[in-house]
Amino acid sequence: MRIYAPVEGLHFIAKGIAFRNTAGPAKGQAVALRSSSHLSVFHRCSIEGDQDTLMVHSQRQFYRECQANVITAQGRTDLIQNTGISIHNSIIIPAHDLKLVVRSVKTYMGRPWMKYSRTVVLKTYIDSVVNAVGWSPWTKGSTYGLNTLFYAKYKNIGPASSTRWRVRWKGFHVLSKASDVSAFTVGKFIAGTAWLPSTGIPFTLEL
Repeated sequence: MRIYAPVEGLHFIAKGIAFRNTAGPAKGQAVALRSSSHLSVFHRCSIEGDQDTLMVHSQRQFYRECQANVITAQGRTDLIQNTGISIHNSIIIPAHDLKLVVRSVKTYMGRPWMKYSRTVVLKTYIDSVVNAVGWSPWTKGSTYGLNTLFYAKYKNIGPASSTRWRVRWKGFHVLSKASDVSAFTVGKFIAGTAWLPSTGIPFTLEL
Protein backbone atom coordinates (compact mmCIF):
# COMPACT_ATOMS: atom_id res chain seq x y z
CA MET A 1 0.00 0.00 0.00
CA ARG A 2 1.53 3.34 -1.05
CA ILE A 3 -0.41 6.05 0.72
CA TYR A 4 1.02 9.35 1.87
CA ALA A 5 -0.33 12.58 3.29
CA PRO A 6 0.47 15.78 1.36
CA VAL A 7 0.23 18.95 3.44
CA GLU A 8 0.12 22.41 1.87
CA GLY A 9 -1.15 25.90 2.67
CA LEU A 10 -0.42 28.08 5.70
CA HIS A 11 -0.26 27.40 9.44
CA PHE A 12 -1.03 23.68 9.37
CA ILE A 13 -0.92 22.11 12.85
CA ALA A 14 -0.96 18.37 13.55
CA LYS A 15 -1.12 16.92 17.06
CA GLY A 16 -0.94 13.26 18.06
CA ILE A 17 -1.29 11.85 14.53
CA ALA A 18 0.50 8.82 13.04
CA PHE A 19 1.51 9.15 9.38
CA ARG A 20 2.41 5.70 8.05
CA ASN A 21 3.44 4.20 4.70
CA THR A 22 3.33 0.40 4.71
CA ALA A 23 4.93 -0.21 1.29
CA GLY A 24 7.85 -2.03 2.92
CA PRO A 25 11.63 -1.80 2.37
CA ALA A 26 11.56 -3.62 -0.99
CA LYS A 27 9.40 -0.93 -2.60
CA GLY A 28 12.01 1.85 -2.47
CA GLN A 29 10.83 5.39 -1.82
CA ALA A 30 7.79 5.37 0.43
CA VAL A 31 6.86 8.84 1.66
CA ALA A 32 4.46 8.87 4.59
CA LEU A 33 4.27 12.65 5.02
CA ARG A 34 5.14 15.41 2.55
CA SER A 35 4.82 18.92 3.89
CA SER A 36 5.01 22.10 1.83
CA SER A 37 3.02 24.03 4.42
CA HIS A 38 4.55 27.35 5.42
CA LEU A 39 4.73 27.91 9.19
CA SER A 40 3.51 24.38 9.93
CA VAL A 41 3.83 22.57 13.27
CA PHE A 42 3.82 18.85 14.09
CA HIS A 43 3.54 18.00 17.79
CA ARG A 44 3.78 14.50 19.25
CA CYS A 45 3.29 12.88 15.85
CA SER A 46 4.73 9.65 14.47
CA ILE A 47 6.03 9.45 10.90
CA GLU A 48 6.63 5.83 9.90
CA GLY A 49 7.99 4.12 6.79
CA ASP A 50 11.14 2.61 5.29
CA GLN A 51 12.64 5.14 2.86
CA ASP A 52 12.13 8.90 2.38
CA THR A 53 9.50 8.64 5.11
CA LEU A 54 9.31 12.35 5.89
CA MET A 55 9.63 14.80 3.02
CA VAL A 56 10.07 18.32 4.33
CA HIS A 57 9.49 19.68 0.86
CA SER A 58 9.71 23.42 1.48
CA GLN A 59 8.92 26.38 3.74
CA ARG A 60 9.41 26.79 7.50
CA GLN A 61 8.39 23.75 9.53
CA PHE A 62 8.71 22.85 13.22
CA TYR A 63 8.60 19.33 14.72
CA ARG A 64 8.34 18.84 18.49
CA GLU A 65 8.32 15.51 20.37
CA CYS A 66 7.78 13.59 17.14
CA GLN A 67 8.95 10.10 16.25
CA ALA A 68 10.31 9.78 12.73
CA ASN A 69 12.15 7.03 10.89
CA VAL A 70 14.34 9.40 8.94
CA ILE A 71 17.70 9.52 7.24
CA THR A 72 18.19 13.08 6.06
CA ALA A 73 18.66 13.83 2.37
CA GLN A 74 18.52 17.59 2.27
CA GLY A 75 18.27 19.13 -1.19
CA ARG A 76 19.71 22.65 -1.18
CA THR A 77 20.64 23.40 -4.80
CA ASP A 78 22.35 26.77 -4.42
CA LEU A 79 24.90 28.11 -1.95
CA ILE A 80 22.83 31.20 -1.17
CA GLN A 81 19.58 29.34 -0.43
CA ASN A 82 18.59 29.70 3.22
CA THR A 83 17.35 26.13 3.53
CA GLY A 84 18.41 23.08 5.47
CA ILE A 85 17.56 20.67 8.28
CA SER A 86 18.38 21.45 11.90
CA ILE A 87 18.11 18.59 14.41
CA HIS A 88 18.27 20.20 17.86
CA ASN A 89 17.84 18.78 21.37
CA SER A 90 16.68 15.46 19.92
CA ILE A 91 17.17 11.73 20.52
CA ILE A 92 18.27 9.39 17.73
CA ILE A 93 17.51 5.77 18.65
CA PRO A 94 16.18 2.73 16.76
CA ALA A 95 12.45 2.07 16.71
CA HIS A 96 11.38 -0.75 19.01
CA ASP A 97 10.75 -3.21 16.17
CA LEU A 98 14.20 -2.55 14.69
CA LYS A 99 16.28 -3.21 17.79
CA LEU A 100 16.67 -6.92 17.02
CA VAL A 101 18.14 -6.30 13.55
CA VAL A 102 20.05 -3.10 14.17
CA ARG A 103 23.43 -4.86 13.97
CA SER A 104 22.69 -6.33 10.54
CA VAL A 105 22.10 -3.02 8.74
CA LYS A 106 24.08 0.20 8.42
CA THR A 107 22.41 3.43 9.45
CA TYR A 108 23.73 6.91 8.70
CA MET A 109 22.78 10.46 9.65
CA GLY A 110 22.08 11.29 6.03
CA ARG A 111 23.40 11.76 2.51
CA PRO A 112 23.55 14.71 0.08
CA TRP A 113 20.54 14.77 -2.20
CA MET A 114 21.78 17.94 -3.87
CA LYS A 115 25.17 19.61 -4.26
CA TYR A 116 24.76 22.10 -1.40
CA SER A 117 22.89 19.84 1.01
CA ARG A 118 22.87 21.31 4.53
CA THR A 119 22.10 19.49 7.81
CA VAL A 120 23.20 20.29 11.35
CA VAL A 121 22.84 18.14 14.47
CA LEU A 122 22.96 20.13 17.71
CA LYS A 123 22.99 18.95 21.33
CA THR A 124 21.40 15.63 20.37
CA TYR A 125 21.72 12.12 21.80
CA ILE A 126 22.97 9.72 19.10
CA ASP A 127 22.58 6.02 19.85
CA SER A 128 24.93 3.30 18.61
CA VAL A 129 22.45 2.53 15.82
CA VAL A 130 24.29 5.19 13.77
CA ASN A 131 27.42 4.03 11.95
CA ALA A 132 30.68 5.47 13.30
CA VAL A 133 31.41 7.35 10.05
CA GLY A 134 28.15 9.23 10.55
CA TRP A 135 27.31 10.18 6.98
CA SER A 136 26.97 8.40 3.64
CA PRO A 137 27.80 9.57 0.10
CA TRP A 138 24.86 9.68 -2.30
CA THR A 139 25.92 6.33 -3.75
CA LYS A 140 28.81 4.05 -2.84
CA GLY A 141 32.08 5.53 -4.06
CA SER A 142 30.46 8.80 -5.18
CA THR A 143 32.12 12.14 -4.42
CA TYR A 144 29.05 14.18 -5.39
CA GLY A 145 28.59 17.16 -3.11
CA LEU A 146 31.21 16.11 -0.56
CA ASN A 147 33.18 19.35 -0.94
CA THR A 148 30.19 21.67 -1.22
CA LEU A 149 27.68 20.30 1.29
CA PHE A 150 27.48 21.60 4.87
CA TYR A 151 27.07 18.94 7.54
CA ALA A 152 27.89 19.91 11.11
CA LYS A 153 27.70 18.69 14.69
CA TYR A 154 27.69 20.62 17.95
CA LYS A 155 27.94 19.18 21.47
CA ASN A 156 26.14 15.91 20.75
CA ILE A 157 26.21 13.05 23.25
CA GLY A 158 25.69 9.28 23.18
CA PRO A 159 27.56 6.18 21.96
CA ALA A 160 27.72 7.34 18.33
CA SER A 161 28.44 11.01 18.98
CA SER A 162 32.22 10.64 18.80
CA THR A 163 33.89 12.11 15.72
CA ARG A 164 36.95 9.87 15.90
CA TRP A 165 35.83 7.79 12.90
CA ARG A 166 33.63 10.41 11.23
CA VAL A 167 33.93 11.19 7.53
CA ARG A 168 36.75 13.54 6.61
CA TRP A 169 34.89 15.38 3.88
CA LYS A 170 35.64 19.04 3.26
CA GLY A 171 31.96 19.80 3.86
CA PHE A 172 31.74 18.14 7.29
CA HIS A 173 32.38 20.37 10.30
CA VAL A 174 32.81 19.83 14.03
CA LEU A 175 31.68 23.07 15.65
CA SER A 176 32.52 24.10 19.20
CA LYS A 177 31.35 27.70 19.53
CA ALA A 178 27.75 28.72 20.13
CA SER A 179 28.25 31.59 17.71
CA ASP A 180 28.96 29.07 14.95
CA VAL A 181 25.56 27.39 15.27
CA SER A 182 23.26 30.14 16.54
CA ALA A 183 21.97 30.64 13.00
CA PHE A 184 20.40 27.16 13.14
CA THR A 185 18.25 27.68 16.24
CA VAL A 186 14.46 27.93 16.21
CA GLY A 187 14.71 31.65 16.83
CA LYS A 188 16.90 32.42 13.83
CA PHE A 189 16.65 29.55 11.34
CA ILE A 190 12.85 29.50 11.09
CA ALA A 191 12.14 32.89 12.75
CA GLY A 192 10.19 31.06 15.45
CA THR A 193 9.50 34.15 17.55
CA ALA A 194 7.27 35.56 14.82
CA TRP A 195 4.82 32.64 14.54
CA LEU A 196 5.31 29.78 16.99
CA PRO A 197 3.81 31.47 20.10
CA SER A 198 0.37 31.57 18.49
CA THR A 199 0.39 27.76 18.01
CA GLY A 200 0.53 27.00 21.71
CA ILE A 201 3.28 24.42 21.10
CA PRO A 202 6.30 24.65 23.46
CA PHE A 203 9.62 25.53 21.86
CA THR A 204 13.15 26.63 22.68
CA LEU A 205 14.38 29.69 20.82
CA GLU A 206 18.10 29.44 21.51
CA LEU A 207 20.65 26.71 22.17
